Amino acid sequence: MPRSRGILPRWILILACSLAGARVLADQVPQNETSGDLYQISLESLMNMEVTSVSKREQKLSQAAAAIFVINQDDIRRSGALNIPDLLRMVPGLDVAQINANTWAISSRGFNHQFSNKLLVLIDGRTVFTPSQDGVNWDTQDVPLEDIERIEVIRGPGATVWGSNAVNGVISVITKSAADTQGALVTAGSGTESRAFGTVQNGGMLGDISYRVFAKYLDVDDLPAVTGPGSDAWHLLHGGFRLDGRLFDADLVTLQGDIYSGSEGTVIGHIVSFSPPDNENVTRTTTLSGGNVLGRWSHLHYGGTETTLQVYVDRYKRLGGQLDETCDTIDIDFHQNARVGSRHNLVWGAGYRYAADRTVGTIDQEFSPADMDLHLFSAFIQDEITLHPDRLTLTMGSKVEHNQFTGFEIEPSVRMAFTPSTRHTFWAAVSESARTPSLRDANADFNLAAFSLPDGSPAVATIEGNPQQKSEYLFAQELGYRVQASTWMSIDLTAFHNRYRNLRSIEPGAPHPETSPEPFTDIPLNQGNRVHGSTDGLELSTKIRVSDRWILSPGYALLRMNLHTDPGSQDVTTVANTEGSSPRHQAQLRSALNLSRTLSWNVAAYYVGRLPAQQLPSYTRVDTQFSWQPTDAMALSLVGQNLLRDRHVESLDPRAGVNSSQVQRGAYAKISWKF
Repeated sequence: MPRSRGILPRWILILACSLAGARVLADQVPQNETSGDLYQISLESLMNMEVTSVSKREQKLSQAAAAIFVINQDDIRRSGALNIPDLLRMVPGLDVAQINANTWAISSRGFNHQFSNKLLVLIDGRTVFTPSQDGVNWDTQDVPLEDIERIEVIRGPGATVWGSNAVNGVISVITKSAADTQGALVTAGSGTESRAFGTVQNGGMLGDISYRVFAKYLDVDDLPAVTGPGSDAWHLLHGGFRLDGRLFDADLVTLQGDIYSGSEGTVIGHIVSFSPPDNENVTRTTTLSGGNVLGRWSHLHYGGTETTLQVYVDRYKRLGGQLDETCDTIDIDFHQNARVGSRHNLVWGAGYRYAADRTVGTIDQEFSPADMDLHLFSAFIQDEITLHPDRLTLTMGSKVEHNQFTGFEIEPSVRMAFTPSTRHTFWAAVSESARTPSLRDANADFNLAAFSLPDGSPAVATIEGNPQQKSEYLFAQELGYRVQASTWMSIDLTAFHNRYRNLRSIEPGAPHPETSPEPFTDIPLNQGNRVHGSTDGLELSTKIRVSDRWILSPGYALLRMNLHTDPGSQDVTTVANTEGSSPRHQAQLRSALNLSRTLSWNVAAYYVGRLPAQQLPSYTRVDTQFSWQPTDAMALSLVGQNLLRDRHVESLDPRAGVNSSQVQRGAYAKISWKF
């Protein structure tokens, strides 16, 4: 194929040169200085890993009263993934669908969409949220994977400590301290889809302050479109820094920042003219740029109380596609963890966020008013009560927020964890969360298509924002069980029942004529809150140590959605589109095998059930990675992705802002040096 010409020879040359260089280094380094066995982490230590996303304080994963899954650095290294969305495929209960070369739809427990509005995503405590589109632009969350310490994924509500939009889940990406990334790192690679990628990084000390700086680049090729020509290549240059140090023995300070610039292609449905009606698919180039700076101060008081203050500023700019947008955000978050008496762990805090969103509309999409300033005030308190030492804990808390669309929102939860022995944990939770309206709900006007009425006159169908839009509410009930069944098997099982009300609906509006040089009829659809219903599900993740060299990680998720329109609603599409755009069954099997002290072979198979609303069949994706690490300083990987099929489609959601592409079979080679 013309698009692949020159790519295969390039990465084969990289592979050959890397092998030669690695052999030279291996000959120079004594055998006892090699990395040895790469997978000696015990299952018990994985279950006792410290997590912070559930309560904003450290607690053991095995004792957390929430459905939490942790992706650690070893999982990242063995995955063969080059981006965060592909990493998230390993989480049971998380639905990851690639729309085109640069766009993903990711959600937890249903309601998947390009901008999934019930999932909160954080990077080092910084919310990555797009006010205008009510979701996450995954194309700019380009954290160097080597710098990620872990990714904590909560399936289910996390609003008591994290607030609105933490309805069906929370994804928290936590990067390593600068003290843990000392020395230089260089990675480079190329392949059939990822034509070129690499990272250059250096870490060191400035007195008592540890630092790292990095630059990262990626160049992703076009994917073939489902229909018509495709043009969705993606290029991004990303740089950043992090400083960690202590002002005094009890004060830890972090300062970090990122800046990026790039571009990507998109194919969108576009209205050429209203009169005469004319629609077509067009290729647009979107320019991406932005940056952020985050500062965090933590003070450890006498007696164990810890106070944390975090401030960040963020700016992003996206020019192209259906909209030009610039958004500036300032966020202040304060919280304190305190031990009160012998039975109470108290966490409380307050926050403020200001976002200035500036847009320039097109014939396809605009906001009215075009510029908006958003203010969000919040406070929360949560108390973990020890009812029986090391056996029974009760956690109660609530968050209170004030936004300018719906005013005050209260989001309480009650959680209980029972640990009859060190190997068994039973937990239960009842929570209420709110998904507050966004600019997309209240102020956006979307022109869907131009067409001719039966009498031949031109018309256009639109979706208009609703300034009176209400919050969506979830009442969630969860049960969980974790067991370290033996030294060779661990099991994590969660069952849930969710009830929703005030879900977003699309209601017909009253037609009204427009006055212009070429008159047409505007037929509006209005946003409402007239859908309700429930979801039920089961999520299972297991680790099995077959031998000292081999670990298997099976997983399974079942989701049943049962949505209905409220009495009087005239919405005829939302229920079917929502229920039929999330798979009922998902399954996975990951294998991590050390063939020798320096060579590992990792395989992952992911099954995703069919999407009836999008008329997409089920598919199975298989990725494999061979990794050779002759020394602690060098690693070489050869990765194959989507090996079962030449190409497949993962999303055909008509609500997405971009046209879909076909995900292709691909391969790449990567080399990493540390010195």
